[in-house]
Amino acid sequence: MKNYTITVNGNVYDVVVEEGASSGAPAAAPAAPKAAPKAAPKAAAKPAASGAAGSVKVEAGAAGKVFAVEVKVGQAVKAGDTVVVLEAMKMEIPVVAPQDGTVASVDVSVGDPVEAGALLATLN
Repeated sequence: MKNYTITVNGNVYDVVVEEGASSGAPAAAPAAPKAAPKAAPKAAAKPAASGAAGSVKVEAGAAGKVFAVEVKVGQAVKAGDTVVVLEAMKMEIPVVAPQDGTVASVDVSVGDPVEAGALLATLN
């Protein structure tokens, strides 16, 4: 089971999600609203593929699953180029380079689940 904090229309809910539940019943049931949100836990980053991380972080803006990795270590990118594509709620969400640079590390693989704020790649 995993615990999550979700905000819907300004109301904060603690939910518990049971993994592997495949019955027709809902997998999560919201609890009573609470007063203040708390930070969601962040996923542990994998070791950098190149062994050396860059100084510019490319982070997930939303929780989801890695749908595609569009770059390779050593590749030059411009600001706005797609680095990773996330899938969340059946939508593909491109995560773009915040500035021009060279890809120093790719820290995720296709199919990896990621939390919002998780490190996806780094640039130099």
